[in-house]
Amino acid sequence: MDIGAADTDDDPFEEARERTDDPMRRLFAEYGRENLSWFGVGLLGSVVARVLDLLPPVLLGLAVDAVFRGDKSFTLLLVPDAWIPATRDGQLLLTVGLIAGAFFVGATFHWVRNWGWNGFAQQIQHDIRTDTYDKMQRLDMDFFADKQTGEMMSILSNDVNRLENFLNDGMNSAFRLGVMVLGIAAILFWINWQLAVIALVPVPLIAYFTYRFVRTIQPKYAEVRSSVGQVNSRLENNLGGIQVIKSANTEPFESDRVEEVSRDYFDANWDAIDTRIKFFPGLRIISGVGFVLTFAVGGFWVINGPPGPFTEPLYVGEFVTFILLNQRFIWPMAQFGQIINMYQRARASAERIFGLMDTPARIAEEPDAEDLVLEDGRVEYEDVTFSYDSENADPILEDISFSVDGGETFALVGPTGAGKSTVLKLLMRMYDVDEGTIRVDGQDVRDVTIPSLRETIGYVSQETFLFYGTVAENIQYGTFDADREAVIEAAKRAEAHEFITNLPDGYDTEVGERGVKLSGGQRQRIAIARAILKDPEILVLDEATSDVDTETEMLIQRSLDRLAEDRTTFAIAHRLSTIKDADRIVVLDDGRIVERGTHDELLAENGLYANLWAVQAGEIEELPEEFVERATERRAKTESDDD
Repeated sequence: MDIGAADTDDDPFEEARERTDDPMRRLFAEYGRENLSWFGVGLLGSVVARVLDLLPPVLLGLAVDAVFRGDKSFTLLLVPDAWIPATRDGQLLLTVGLIAGAFFVGATFHWVRNWGWNGFAQQIQHDIRTDTYDKMQRLDMDFFADKQTGEMMSILSNDVNRLENFLNDGMNSAFRLGVMVLGIAAILFWINWQLAVIALVPVPLIAYFTYRFVRTIQPKYAEVRSSVGQVNSRLENNLGGIQVIKSANTEPFESDRVEEVSRDYFDANWDAIDTRIKFFPGLRIISGVGFVLTFAVGGFWVINGPPGPFTEPLYVGEFVTFILLNQRFIWPMAQFGQIINMYQRARASAERIFGLMDTPARIAEEPDAEDLVLEDGRVEYEDVTFSYDSENADPILEDISFSVDGGETFALVGPTGAGKSTVLKLLMRMYDVDEGTIRVDGQDVRDVTIPSLRETIGYVSQETFLFYGTVAENIQYGTFDADREAVIEAAKRAEAHEFITNLPDGYDTEVGERGVKLSGGQRQRIAIARAILKDPEILVLDEATSDVDTETEMLIQRSLDRLAEDRTTFAIAHRLSTIKDADRIVVLDDGRIVERGTHDELLAENGLYANLWAVQAGEIEELPEEFVERATERRAKTESDDD
């Protein structure tokens, strides 16, 4: 098995990204419409604030020509002449007042602009993160089988945050610069349309450079997002296995693997950075040439009159306004490249987000599905065949048939890889059968609602997962309305109350991430208490005592026996002593049922079950050679499948 393969795999979401059509349009269509009020406030603030920002240089130019030099009359657009003071002193005071008012009112609308855009971005970020998580957790187990936690965290965290960055800073800047460019262009043409044509010479070049930049940078950002997911996966994997790394003394090996994926990210990111840092200086050069050209032509124009084919007069104040606004005009044009850069990053992230959200689930409820009606808890398997990859793999289970009456304890045993856990995953609809039928009290599990099916089943596995929180919260998980008395009673029945009361804060003790502060046996008994509190009609025990010591196994087995009373129970066990009292036992081998009966009946048959029992009894020398050879073949096949 190549444990380093995950580092070199392609982006696991690449196929999903390729299915996503125009993700940014979809982002605004599905999420922007719900937040139009925030958008409207931000847009209004942007427009009014930028219009007010343009007033001071226009008023300054007017004051130079009308108040200081007397070359023109003092007139204001949309303001009646009767409102204009007749004296220069009055006109100067009016100009000062208007400029001061523009600054103060503009500051207010800058706040309104930022308030609106931040609200717009934050609300969409919240909505899309919660929707993406909700979609992800509802996908079937096939999805999680070939995805690493770091890759999925990269989407829920990094990609969603990049969207927020564009929706806030990018959208804010886009409308701000749009108003600036259009407003300044209108003012320049109003002042002197001929010189305005000179000032606009750089615009086509800026547009061409921006187009080339977009075409070049888009695939590079997609590669960056892919490499981020691989880095997160490697780090998450290593941090989760830090105890194994330390005990195996493999820190140098893991450092090399992290260095490898980090180098891949560095190379992809540097390629995108190299493209970006070449683009923006080029825009500055073009902008600078445009400014110098406008200053030179306008300067000669003011000194010597209209040059060449030009005929319009140009006053000193108009030229001052032109120079002030020209710099504000050309540089915002160059800044559009920054916005496009943010847009491309956001687009690459949106592709991954919507690619995940569009991932089809193999497990789907029928539109007319009804809630499961449970009466006796009878479970039937009829000719069930299943493969994790139905198109390209041999069946994991083949022609499985059995029935379990309500209240019975039914055990599944067999060698590793025989398909025991898969049988019960099909009952809970973690996967769906390829052929055959599974019924609960006569109802096909595919015809009932998934929540009602899983609500009737309590599941206790060997890999107990505890959530970060208190002991009580973990026992209550799934039965959130249970009171403290019910929690304590469940813990007592699970043989957990004694050790819980000895914890520093009793039931309010924090268990740590994944329950790291508790022993394996303690975690297992909390999981059993959780199942007892749920009080399910059907119980699934998946090797619930395989990883604990003998004394703890005895305590857990006592609690399991109590839990299994008067309910349909399925038990999977490698330790056959834990299921020898089951009402019936089936033995699986290579996905087929090869034996069935009670413990005594199966021992009398002297078949696979009897040999497995002999192994656990230490009677190795008495095993038939055929069984040993078959065990060697099974082990080789299991290791080959792992590779």
